Amino acid sequence: MLMRYKKHRWHGAIPRILLTIGLLPLLTASLSGQPLERYSVRTVVIDPGHGGKDPGCIGVAKKTQEKDVVLPIALRLGQLIGERYPEVRIAYTRKDDTFMELRDRSRFANSQNADLFISIHCNSFPQKRSVCGFETYVMGLHKTEDNLRVAMRENAVITYEDNFESKYEGYDPNSEESFIIFSMLQNAHLDQSLQLASQVQQEAIQRTALADRGVRQAGFWVLVGTTMPSILVEAGYLSNAKDEELLRSDKGQEAVAQALFNAFCTYKHSVDGGPTTTPKKSEQPPPAQPSTVEFRIQLLTATKPVDLSSNNQLRAMGSVDELHIDGRYRYTTGRTPHYDELLPRLAEVRKTFTDAFIIALKNGKLMPVHEAKAEAAQNTNTK
Repeated sequence: MLMRYKKHRWHGAIPRILLTIGLLPLLTASLSGQPLERYSVRTVVIDPGHGGKDPGCIGVAKKTQEKDVVLPIALRLGQLIGERYPEVRIAYTRKDDTFMELRDRSRFANSQNADLFISIHCNSFPQKRSVCGFETYVMGLHKTEDNLRVAMRENAVITYEDNFESKYEGYDPNSEESFIIFSMLQNAHLDQSLQLASQVQQEAIQRTALADRGVRQAGFWVLVGTTMPSILVEAGYLSNAKDEELLRSDKGQEAVAQALFNAFCTYKHSVDGGPTTTPKKSEQPPPAQPSTVEFRIQLLTATKPVDLSSNNQLRAMGSVDELHIDGRYRYTTGRTPHYDELLPRLAEVRKTFTDAFIIALKNGKLMPVHEAKAEAAQNTNTK
């Protein structure tokens, strides 16, 4: 595969691609160790997928068009955020049935100096209509055949654009080799994206009747160009009659919007500080006692406990801990106050659990990894 890649038409075009999508300065800063600004959520860009001449997925039973499902969900999400957080600026890639090119969606988010990018879609797998459920993606090289299939389908939207071959530097949405480029892109906000994606997934499963298909990583072009924490939601399968019926209903669209909003509130609270709601004084919790943060490698999550004794993959990890946090069971390995100590272990773990990543805990609760790293560094310096 690597030998074929060297002869592929992408060879030599990578710096131009990075400049085109605006990531070369970010990648350079990341590799040189330049500090990033303190992150807070002040501007959110909401991206209803597809639109105009691009209908997106088409439902099987009712012939529902994806573009018509995601738009009201996006507008409702923005309305909910605006009502709760009037200080947060909301921008949409589209507010009606218009077409916007993929690269212009990420460019728009960058031009707005967005602190968060949420792209909303529906999925489809007409070859297997029994497939159903809600899944949330962050940027990454495809991890499974299913992830690759979804990413290639979503990226194929660029074929609706005039002269897409020149705009995307020879990118072929039907070529698996094209996805190798994504392995070179460093997402400086992957921890935050994964954090939000996990919260979205949890809220969606609690609020809808949709099956839990988990948090995944894939090479979506619309996420590649963004320079802020970004997620792409696949809110059910229009190729599945039950999912389609829910997604075309006002009740179902409201449930998805509420799930996204609840996850946003939790996420904003975690990165900005301060309560997600304003409790009465009698409800104020006692001040948390200071404690040392710890880092762990999360292998997988589940809504029900997993039998560790019968799961060969988990058993192969050696010491595995089960955590019950926010209504989900999280299975982790490794425990250390030093983030860097887990990196060699993470590379080894990903040979089995390809979507494993590092999480941070304090007082038994999840906290943003970048904040935990800063706190751990401060604790080290004061000793």
